[in-house]
Amino acid sequence: MNPWLLVILLIIILSYILELVVSILNIRSLDPTLPKEFETIYNEQEYITSQEYTRVNTSFSLVQNSFSTILTILFLLYGGFNYVDLWARSFDLGQVLTGLLFTGMLALLSFVVNLPFAIYSTFIIEERFGFNRTSLKTFIFDIIKGSILAILLGAPLLALILWFFINSGYYGWLYCWFGVVLFSIVLQFLAPVLIMPLFNKFTPLEDGSLRDKILSYAQQEHFRLQGIFTMNGSKRSSKLNAFFTGFGKFRKIVFYDTLLDKLNESEIVAVLAHEMGHFKLKHIVKMLLASFVQTGIMFYFLSFFLGNTELSDAFCMTESSIYSSLVFFGFIFSPINLFISILFNFFSRNNEFEADNYAAKTNHCPELLIKSLKKLSQANLSNLTPHPAMVFIHYSHPPVLSRIEKLRQFNTEKQD
Repeated sequence: MNPWLLVILLIIILSYILELVVSILNIRSLDPTLPKEFETIYNEQEYITSQEYTRVNTSFSLVQNSFSTILTILFLLYGGFNYVDLWARSFDLGQVLTGLLFTGMLALLSFVVNLPFAIYSTFIIEERFGFNRTSLKTFIFDIIKGSILAILLGAPLLALILWFFINSGYYGWLYCWFGVVLFSIVLQFLAPVLIMPLFNKFTPLEDGSLRDKILSYAQQEHFRLQGIFTMNGSKRSSKLNAFFTGFGKFRKIVFYDTLLDKLNESEIVAVLAHEMGHFKLKHIVKMLLASFVQTGIMFYFLSFFLGNTELSDAFCMTESSIYSSLVFFGFIFSPINLFISILFNFFSRNNEFEADNYAAKTNHCPELLIKSLKKLSQANLSNLTPHPAMVFIHYSHPPVLSRIEKLRQFNTEKQD
């Protein structure tokens, strides 16, 4: 057996087993006893519903992952990649355009396979638990707009990567890295202005006491806001959220309309204080720089696999190519990517604790953020007792009970 094929199959199977074990542990960690912190927030039925939501979503993910894993192995072993490559080469368009056709067709096949799962998740599971507000029209138009954006933004970037690797020799990976970093930085500025408004409506927050409190807090922290907006998140879901977006003069705070309906003004300011903490503590910039380093590492390792004939043989390819190597490398890199993802999640969880601490310190009332976290958890049917393995591997935010415990400690230290 081709050694690369053996490695790839082991990676796919072991990744699946890891996800299976972690998911089973997470389901088993569901505690039927409501945590004392939430006794005044949840009634008995709401807590049962939140656990059922976790159980259903976890089971559904396992079914989807099982189907995807089996299909990927069969597609690999029976030469599916080669059939797509032969089709792309039949147009005789040169390496770059052929590479775009090859990856584009694989992306289309992946979309078709995953579409039924997306439909079921949105219109069955989310509907069952009262979250879904997405109409069929919105669902279809989201797909169309997302596809157009992928073509307009993704295709030129991929073409640039292929061109660099084909024409730049040994240092092609370095040029690709610089190109992707530059593209990412530009996208950070364009996204809130040109891309996000394609999917949601952003409305300036009306004048009133809430706006005054937000501006007062921002002025207190010497933080300049380009604008305060509400977003029609209720168009797709009843879940709550808030976020900062953009940099420099494009920087703005966005609240889901659903969040404004569920939280009082003081609690909303507490959420704002948390988000502002990420900016003040430079978490966003640090994570962005770390992602640039990750991209550089990936391109560097990728350069050793370009045109590898044994790797191509493992995928039953008639001919090797740089563009196919890009796709196949993803299978080889996935264990490294998992390790990097775990590392990123570790730092992200630590950043959340720091942002909570910043909010408690500057807003002078940790209890307000605690109340906000409780209401967010209740409204989103969050899992209050996730298994540590699930948190370690997948959670970018700490479990809500851990965050509350840290805030309680801060409150105690403050009183002392």
